[in-house]
Amino acid sequence: TPLRHLQSRAGVAVELVIRNAIVITADQDRRVITDGGVAVSQGRIVAVGTAAELAPWESGAARVLDASGMILMPGLINTHCHAGDSLFRGLVEDLPLEAWLQTVWKAEGAILNAETSYLGTVLGFAEQLLTGVTTVMDMFWYPHETVRAARTLGMRVSTGGIFFDPPGVNGHTPERRIAEAERFFADFSGADDVFAAVMPHGAYTVSPDTLKHARRITDSHGGLYSIHAAETRAEQADIQARYGRSVIRHLDAHGLLDERTVLAHCVHLDDEEIAILARTRAVVSHNPVSNLKLGSGIARIPDMLAAGVRVTLGTDGAISGNDLDMWLALRLAAMLHKGANEKADAVSTHQALDMLTRDAADALGAGARIGSLETGKLADMVLVDASRAHAVPMFDPVTHLVYSAGKADVRHVFLAGAQVVADGRLTRVDLDETLAAVRALTPAIAASIA
Repeated sequence: TPLRHLQSRAGVAVELVIRNAIVITADQDRRVITDGGVAVSQGRIVAVGTAAELAPWESGAARVLDASGMILMPGLINTHCHAGDSLFRGLVEDLPLEAWLQTVWKAEGAILNAETSYLGTVLGFAEQLLTGVTTVMDMFWYPHETVRAARTLGMRVSTGGIFFDPPGVNGHTPERRIAEAERFFADFSGADDVFAAVMPHGAYTVSPDTLKHARRITDSHGGLYSIHAAETRAEQADIQARYGRSVIRHLDAHGLLDERTVLAHCVHLDDEEIAILARTRAVVSHNPVSNLKLGSGIARIPDMLAAGVRVTLGTDGAISGNDLDMWLALRLAAMLHKGANEKADAVSTHQALDMLTRDAADALGAGARIGSLETGKLADMVLVDASRAHAVPMFDPVTHLVYSAGKADVRHVFLAGAQVVADGRLTRVDLDETLAAVRALTPAIAASIA
């Protein structure tokens, strides 16, 4: 009741009230409020409800935003990305993953250093923030620069020390990679905007001993473990030839799979591997755009969901999918498997939306803080325009978000209640400066693979 809210707000300084929105809470009950909003204090949601329930919070609010004609939803969460590779968008085309990677690594080696990685990551994060993504799990060569880029724009990020047996782009020795991973945890553990992780590239580029060493590091800090896994048939064949078992069995045999493990792709799995993922509670980051574009295949997402595997969504890098569009990933996750399995209910509308909201937050160990619009959670929120032709009529706003909405519909974005996108423009960064710097670097990028 309004009285209950009046009592609960005694002494609370309300920074923001959003009202008159269609609210998609993405909470456990998947509650939808057709005429409601939220109140925010000190970066957290202190009330979510109907217009009547929010009214007592409005009188003392520093700002009241009328969201008529808009849908309010949690910030989108991307669980697999290489944002810095936005510098190479469209550079390497029409190759399968293995041949494609050799060319990609050549370009990265010629161009990337700490500053260019920061530049590319600002570009990639800007693209995502403008489309409603507020949290990204990002694997790239200079993780401190990744955090710097995220903080420049106003985003949350999960990243950390990368593990790669060859020297790689930055030429680091294994010892230095270990030291860098430890330093990352020392610098960022406990930060609200950073979910610290270790990031071995893959079982085909990282030895079993190093995979286990990375695991020990993250376990000692309670961090996350992110790795590419079973992306192509060639990868599966390679690991089978080297170690006598498939990728997932290989990772499981070394004790690398648990609820804090995020596996990118998982396109080629058999029934037993799916059962292993369900048993260990490991998370799959489904990347349908890059899997299709690189010809890697179609992951068995309906079978995973039926087995109880935790599934989330990712974009991969713009070098493989050419953009970082979580709305396209969402729509494909909902539609692709219906056609591939000739089953119209293969992935439900709500299952698809959960993949990039509350299930993704849980995957990052942050379900108590982000991923849904609930009292006590951080106010990471998106307002989506629902007044355009493709939004009328709207019988179900969740269906609209999954099948009809797109990145161009995102109007406003908030991180902990602070507005980081206003009317489709970044509030903290002059994107024109970033674009000019990338354009100036483009001739060198083109020459890197000539």
